[in-house]
Amino acid sequence: MQSPTPNATGGLPPGTVADAQRGNWVDRFAPDWLKPYARLARWDRPIGFWLLFWPCGFGLGLAAIANPQRGFDVVALVLCLVGAIMMRGAGCTFNDIVDRDFDARVARTRSRPIPSGQVTPWHALLFMLAQSLAGFLILIQFNMFTIWLGIASLGLVAIYPFMKRITWWPQLYLGFAFSWGALVGWASQDAGLTLPAVLAYIGSILWVIGYDTIYALQDVEDDALAGVKSTARLFGANATPAVAGFYAGAVLLWAIAAFMVGAGLPFVLGMGAVVAILVWQVVTLVPSDGTNALVRFKANHWAGLALTLALVLDWLI
Repeated sequence: MQSPTPNATGGLPPGTVADAQRGNWVDRFAPDWLKPYARLARWDRPIGFWLLFWPCGFGLGLAAIANPQRGFDVVALVLCLVGAIMMRGAGCTFNDIVDRDFDARVARTRSRPIPSGQVTPWHALLFMLAQSLAGFLILIQFNMFTIWLGIASLGLVAIYPFMKRITWWPQLYLGFAFSWGALVGWASQDAGLTLPAVLAYIGSILWVIGYDTIYALQDVEDDALAGVKSTARLFGANATPAVAGFYAGAVLLWAIAAFMVGAGLPFVLGMGAVVAILVWQVVTLVPSDGTNALVRFKANHWAGLALTLALVLDWLI
């Protein structure tokens, strides 16, 4: 592996990446041989696997309310979390292999392990396969329907990195992949799918489009120079009302799904926290300020946690 050049890191501490928080656990504690691969899998930026994981919580929570005698499957929740970490890492690794030339031309991403020369594309491919195998070992703990459902998601993961080249809606395709956990969580309990699970999935897609539009605001200028498309560029000055619309649609579909399985007042009260977090993002968003956008993007971890807790609270009460 090559050492990163000064131009690749832009004056950052050796090996670190521009869009990771300084002093994260990978920088501080991971052995030197592991650090480039941990950064490739984004273990130093856990927000991604949380956002991939929370839809699993939505599906499990809905299934628990639909069948309260069976209850909330904590074991399945833990398996989904480990699987989300593995598959998010594999997806990020694949994305960085495909996007290595684009990443080298964008200020926020040129310090990543592949464009900066810390990891070769071949080694990255082997690392991606290892993470995928770990994810598959998690997946086969579930019923056969869920196993095939999980395998089907690989097609979405495979096409996503190419969407920014051919469509202004790569966030939609990210939503297809990142929301799949809502289907997996439900299917892990029922070995099938019904309308509430599908509505939760579509609502999560709208949520992903909203928060990833916020995320993409950080790169609007560099993306324009590199020829990368995004909803942030597509919406332009209308990014804030567009995000508000996607969030409103997500809340509506989540609420319909919950009421269809019998949720009541406890869910409504818990859902208030979700709405408050999303409204705060929209009201305080400054599209021209990348730091502002990143903080609001990361707040969606708490929105996902709040929605999962609202469902669990309703099942308990």
